[in-house]
Amino acid sequence: MSLAALIFAGILGLLAGVIAALKRGSLFDHGVMGISLAGYSMPIFWWGLILIMFFSVTLGWTPVSGRIDLLYDIPPVTGFMLIDTLLSDEQGAFLDALHHLILPAIVLGTIPLAVIARMTRSSMLEVLREDYVRTARAKGLSPARVVFVHGLRNALIPVLTVFGLQVGALLAGAVLTETIFSWPGIGKWLIEAIGARDYPVVQNGILLIACLVILVNFVVDILYGFANPRIRHQR
Repeated sequence: MSLAALIFAGILGLLAGVIAALKRGSLFDHGVMGISLAGYSMPIFWWGLILIMFFSVTLGWTPVSGRIDLLYDIPPVTGFMLIDTLLSDEQGAFLDALHHLILPAIVLGTIPLAVIARMTRSSMLEVLREDYVRTARAKGLSPARVVFVHGLRNALIPVLTVFGLQVGALLAGAVLTETIFSWPGIGKWLIEAIGARDYPVVQNGILLIACLVILVNFVVDILYGFANPRIRHQR
């Protein structure tokens, strides 16, 4: 669920931030800034309950809890439900697992989405004012090439740093999200261990989360070097 929320926040946040920067001062720009501010301010447990009440209880579009319907018996091969359903012979299991994943991923990815969108917009506005972007436009390059090759590539440098920092916040939010949606994961596991006063399990869970955050930030540092040649060639 955390991985799905991170992908959702990254893709949608980058897209919204780039479009908002290109349409600075427009209704879309103000809408993105307002929605991102609201998304960043909302408590995750309140936001999760509101979406459950609206989409699950009122409209009946999404399941209330769990990773998959109880009718399916999926053997745990990889630990990732979507992959395990693809490896199984159960027809319709993948779509059902995806159906269960949508709402928790949206709830968990809301805050990282808001942060990434605002940071992408700010970074893109700064990059688009640089001399090399004006030179690329003066040379007659297509708008898409100017934006995505000369603009977005350089704007991603500070966004990558924010992206890595959001992983820690996302894992912390997973504790509440997994509890709200009865999703079996590290967060729910930690809450149950705390309730049972199983301190060795709590210590191991926190250590695992800390290792995941360190690993992700290490990967982000590597990607930072690829995005910024000055760091890659620094001796």
